[in-house]
Amino acid sequence: MAPSVANRIVSVLFEYDTPKIVHIRSKKVGVINRLIQLGIIGYVIGWAIVYKKGYQEFDDVTSSVTTKLKGVVYTNYSHIPSIGERIWDVADYVIPPQENGAFFVMTNMVITPGQNQTTCPEDPNIPGIRCDDLANNCTAGQPVTNGNGVRTGNCVPSALNASIKVCEIYAWCPVEIDQLPVPGEAILAGSKEFTVLIKNNIEFRKFKVKRRNILESSNASFLTGCKYNAYDAYDKFCPIFELGYIVGQTGEDYEDIAVKGGVVAIIINWECNLDHKIEECIPKYDFRRLDDKNAKIAKGWNFRYATYYDDQGTQRRNLTKAYGILFALTVTGTAGKFNIVPLTLNIGSGLALLGVATVLCDIVVLYFLKYREYYKDKKYLTVTGSDAYEMNSGVDFRQQQETEERTRHATPKSPGHRQRINREDSQDSLLLGEND
Repeated sequence: MAPSVANRIVSVLFEYDTPKIVHIRSKKVGVINRLIQLGIIGYVIGWAIVYKKGYQEFDDVTSSVTTKLKGVVYTNYSHIPSIGERIWDVADYVIPPQENGAFFVMTNMVITPGQNQTTCPEDPNIPGIRCDDLANNCTAGQPVTNGNGVRTGNCVPSALNASIKVCEIYAWCPVEIDQLPVPGEAILAGSKEFTVLIKNNIEFRKFKVKRRNILESSNASFLTGCKYNAYDAYDKFCPIFELGYIVGQTGEDYEDIAVKGGVVAIIINWECNLDHKIEECIPKYDFRRLDDKNAKIAKGWNFRYATYYDDQGTQRRNLTKAYGILFALTVTGTAGKFNIVPLTLNIGSGLALLGVATVLCDIVVLYFLKYREYYKDKKYLTVTGSDAYEMNSGVDFRQQQETEERTRHATPKSPGHRQRINREDSQDSLLLGEND
């Protein structure tokens, strides 16, 4: 067994396969072959070259974005001392003044004014902060987890409800009471009429092309009076956006999102075909809400900041918990231009794919048609060379070849014999054509 296996392995090393062309005349096989070829040609030309622009080379966009907001809003909440009656402008509601690829607009807030560092009762809503005189759990010097300061060791009445006792803390006092001033309503709901100027400069370095979203045909009067509108022939080129319009394009209501805040994406997409006029390389805008409006916990967007001042030698601060909308700007895009190299590569790949038609037709012919054994006999031919490695070393190849030659030449080939063979071959060919 072992020598036989070894001989088979060795014999494979001394073999060579060369293609053999067999011309098969069959309607079934012919139709299958042409359909596969048409499918491959359609894929290469229609999809790879035309739709995917396989005749172009591409470059990704490099960009920078800056923003400038404008707008004022008047509020009159005289019953809320921390807010009162006042005007809010850009310096009040845009925090911080500049961000990289984003801008934040405050729409609601919780303000705790006049804080200074002293002792005061902790917020009774903090877990584990309540106490009583019999079991005083206010260990001095221990920070309040998720609270506002450090325990002093005293148990005192709460500033919100004198019947509840809480641990006294050393902190910025009075502590923040985390409750919206007007439940279900945004203090700066009027910010939906604010506008933002978005200036986007882009470059396709490979093609040395620079563009910006403010068209060269624009003038000062156009920028003064326009507001972006995707459905207007002129205003769709305006780089000034109303905040209410941006949020509305996401399918959300501005008054709702303004209460707790949220995250909105402004997507600027540059898809440029540089085989056309450069003026046709213009951006398209898309708007989406990114945060989950149905979140059960940690909903919206908020953070805290403080402004400090000196009050007759005492350092004080106004603490603000700001709710608002974070507008995140994203720039995407590619540019394409004709180049013979990718076109040649796609055509070459298509020609190589045409070989798939031959493989599939061979499978059909050799494994599925009725006369598959006949086709296999015609397709595969074994030729043994004079120096072939033979597994059976007892066979004299030259003697066997000479015997076969003598037998072939000794066979009479009368005219009648040749005519009978030709007639049988014709009948076989006709039979195959009828049954395939």
